[in-house]
Amino acid sequence: MTDIDDRDDDEYKRKFLVIVDDSPECAKAVTFAALRVRRTGGTVVLLSVIESDQYQHWLGVEEIMRAEAYEAIDTLQSRHAANIAAFGSIKVEKVVREGKTTEAIEELLADDSDIAILVLAAADSSEGPGPLVASIIARGNNALRVPVTVVPGSISDADLAAIC
Repeated sequence: MTDIDDRDDDEYKRKFLVIVDDSPECAKAVTFAALRVRRTGGTVVLLSVIESDQYQHWLGVEEIMRAEAYEAIDTLQSRHAANIAAFGSIKVEKVVREGKTTEAIEELLADDSDIAILVLAAADSSEGPGPLVASIIARGNNALRVPVTVVPGSISDADLAAIC
C-alpha cells in the first residue's frame, strides 16, 4: 500500500510542480498545471532556482546580487500566480531554492511527498527541448519519483484547454 492509499481523500490533493524561469515556454507549463488543477483539484507549486555559483564575487556584491535575484524571482512568480488566478480559485505555493536546478527539484520532491507530477515545457527550438528538459529526460526512467509531463512550447492555450 502506498502513502497515497493511506490518506483520506478529503485531505489529499496532489501537487503539480512547475519550474518557473524566464524562458518563453515556461508559461505553457504553468498554464497546463493550472488547467489540470482546475479540473482535478490540488495545488500548483512554482519552483524557482537561483544558481548559487553565479555569486562568486566579493561578499558585499554577492549579497546585493542574491537580493536582486530573489526580488526578480518574486516578481516572476507573482506574475505566474496572477495568471493562474485567472483560471479560478487555484491554490499556489511559491518555492525558491539555491543550487543546481536538477538537485533542487530532487530535494523538493524528497521534502514534499504531495508533489505528484513535474510539469516542464519544451523549448520551441531547432536546438532541442531546452537544457532542463534534456537533463531530466537523459537521467532515465527512475531518476525521479514522480511522472514528468513535458508540454510543447508551441502549443496554443486553446489546445491546452482542450486536452486538460
